[in-house]
Amino acid sequence: MRVIVTENYEKLSEVAAGIIAKVIVSKPDAVLGLATGTSPIGTYKKLIEYCENGLLSFAKVKTANLDEYVGLSPSHDQSYHYFMNDNLFDHIDILKDNVRVPDGTGKDLDKNCKDYDAYLEKTPRDLQLLGIGGNGHIGFNEPKTPFGSKTHIVDLTEKTRKDNSRLFKEGETVPEKAITMGISEICQAKKVLLVANGENKADAVYKMVCGPVSEDCPASVLQLHPDAVVVLDKAAAKRLDASVITETL
Repeated sequence: MRVIVTENYEKLSEVAAGIIAKVIVSKPDAVLGLATGTSPIGTYKKLIEYCENGLLSFAKVKTANLDEYVGLSPSHDQSYHYFMNDNLFDHIDILKDNVRVPDGTGKDLDKNCKDYDAYLEKTPRDLQLLGIGGNGHIGFNEPKTPFGSKTHIVDLTEKTRKDNSRLFKEGETVPEKAITMGISEICQAKKVLLVANGENKADAVYKMVCGPVSEDCPASVLQLHPDAVVVLDKAAAKRLDASVITETL
């Protein structure tokens, strides 16, 4: 696991976008696993900038998102499909037919999970972008999720729902369930890139990097991945000893 600590969020976003851009330049038809949440927004802004300046093209790129709330349509302004359109897809030259987000709607959610599993199996990802939850979750894989899990429906913990409530309008209820890519599928990506910023992520980052590999901290599985890169700002890295930091920028 490579651990890169940056001066601030702006630098974190620049470094993360550079890693993704390098994958696309070397393989224009790359398959990217993408994430939502506040941490990757700066990275997406940088990628949009590269695209607008003609430095990068997503014309042949395919994507697969980590997760989606159960019960929210793609047009709902708190759905992750909407988030991706608003923060990335609507501003780059990607073909919408090449975009995949798990489907949390309809009566047969088990079929939705199996369909997403099938897509991931036939479309191997060159890179998977991740954030990390305050309890160490990746995607919506909460603590105690088996490392061998595939796409599944999860009951969101009270902490996760509370953490995400800031993104909803006053009076709106955070959904209680989500559909998420499994941990085994996250780890199947050739490269995994995790970004984290802010002091509120420092404990989870410490457990991910320095703690035991345990389902108590789902992100700790990245210690076993052959090409995992963690990009942090100083606040998120505050509990890490210098000996585990690969590079400081």
